[in-house]
Amino acid sequence: MTRCSDSGEDSTENPDRNQKKRKKRGKHVSFPPDEQIVSGFAEDAGRTDDSCVTLMDVIGAYQQSCSKHQVQPRETILQQLQGVCGGGSVECLDLKGERLDHRSCEALEVVLKSLHFDFINLQAAQLEENGASSLLDMILYYESTTYLDISDNGSMGTSSWRALAHLIKQSVCLSRLDACNVCLVDYRVQSLSKALLTSRLRVLHLNNAQLSGSPLFTLVGALKTNRALLELHLSSNQLNGYQDAMQLGDLLRYNNTLQTLELSDNVLADAGLEELCDGLSRQTKGLKVLILKNNQITERGMNHLARTLPGLKILEVLDLGDNHLGNEGIQVIREPLMVNSSLLHLGLAQTNITCEGAVALAEFLAESRLIQRLDLHQNQVKLGGLMALSLALRINCSLSHLGVDPIPPQELDEFLTETQKRLQAEITQRCNANASRLQREREMNME
Repeated sequence: MTRCSDSGEDSTENPDRNQKKRKKRGKHVSFPPDEQIVSGFAEDAGRTDDSCVTLMDVIGAYQQSCSKHQVQPRETILQQLQGVCGGGSVECLDLKGERLDHRSCEALEVVLKSLHFDFINLQAAQLEENGASSLLDMILYYESTTYLDISDNGSMGTSSWRALAHLIKQSVCLSRLDACNVCLVDYRVQSLSKALLTSRLRVLHLNNAQLSGSPLFTLVGALKTNRALLELHLSSNQLNGYQDAMQLGDLLRYNNTLQTLELSDNVLADAGLEELCDGLSRQTKGLKVLILKNNQITERGMNHLARTLPGLKILEVLDLGDNHLGNEGIQVIREPLMVNSSLLHLGLAQTNITCEGAVALAEFLAESRLIQRLDLHQNQVKLGGLMALSLALRINCSLSHLGVDPIPPQELDEFLTETQKRLQAEITQRCNANASRLQREREMNME
């Protein structure tokens, strides 16, 4: 959604605009009086042609602001604003890779004042100290967005991170922040963690942020008492199965608000899974999604999961894809999966499963009245496994999606090829029937 002020005045020419100024870190960032702050596009809900005129005025104001700050107007910004006037919807102010220096950031104030964006993308904008600080101050002051991406901006210094922390802590609008591919050590992670103690953020992406060790300890210390964050994404942080896993286990022991924890592409291994399972067993409400793809987990780690699965009452999505579980690992969790009363989606793509593992999963499917999605892509499941899964679906009434790869044609003769097609068609048909049944049940429950 994009909202626009109901005033077409060029803020760069308004003398009242200079009545309120804040002097920070050796630079001036000016803001209008409180009574002139844009209240939102909702005020223009009954307007049609006037709203377009106002947006044209925003374009003119931006061009004049660029002239004042002696920078060229960014063509990508003009195109996005013109899209609004042409009847489109600019949900995103996309400045990815735009190389925003200090003056370019200052010139953006008239846009941030007048419009609200669902998403402001500053990824790889090469933000430097003063420009980043000014821009973040403006985004907070005008509550310009609900989703901000500052990933790939490694040059942001101390004052920039101080401004970001202030934005996180004070904004009533910002609900998602992406700060990926940035080294979060020392002052950066300390500022972020302190802000998270009282922030309203709901979603936080910190992928590839070098969080292993002390930075993760600092972050988890804040999140243990955070009662707003619903999603935490920490993939590609080299998180290990010892100190890091202990911290993550503690997070699950003390935080019952977090609903999604994404830990793909780390090195938690079997020891780390044990710590996570211990934390999971303490969850009485909260975590519904746990993503553990590519974490060097083996069949030995399934012993820890087997002890935890029967008691879980909250977890709905578990993705163990790209781990070396093998048929042995599936055999270990087969019966605990039958007993589990919460799991809806199970991801087992690329886990070295063959027909033996598929048969074990078919036995689980035949008993389950809950599971809705099972991903077996990139495994060596051939005709014997397909046949077992097809037979299980004659009994199962809940599975609506079964992901399994077709067998390479060169491995089958004509008769077996036809058999494979028939089994896959039967699997698809029964999954579709289950999906329709579940949809009808949901509609009935809503009435």
